[in-house]
Amino acid sequence: MKIKQKLNIPANFFYHKVVDSVLYDIRTQTGETLSEAQLEGYSYIKQFTKSTSARITVTKLVPDESYHYTTHSNQSDFDVKYDIKQLCEKEIEVTYQEEVASKGGFMRQMNDVLVGSILGYVRRRNFKKMLLQIEASY
Repeated sequence: MKIKQKLNIPANFFYHKVVDSVLYDIRTQTGETLSEAQLEGYSYIKQFTKSTSARITVTKLVPDESYHYTTHSNQSDFDVKYDIKQLCEKEIEVTYQEEVASKGGFMRQMNDVLVGSILGYVRRRNFKKMLLQIEASY
């Protein structure tokens, strides 16, 4: 899935909203308080439900430009990229990309494709809504 969205906010504002959210998630999941400088390469286990967890690793962090991470579970691997392009002083273009690699063979992959296509519209709409909420909070 790939989404591009222009927002009327500075790159620094958007970037710090994302990083603050990541730092909060790490603190909630692990009890550790990290700084932004400690994020790149950091890996932790996130518990989604009592029986579902995954390892999240921050793979790239460039201030005001990008935040990338991977999520590894026993069912699939997700590569997620937030890239920020400064268009002018208070306008950016955010590119969100998500790639999924399913584990478990052909039937699991087919199931993921089917579910992904059905839920894709809803997920895109909700993601764009979240971006606009970040813009409105500026």
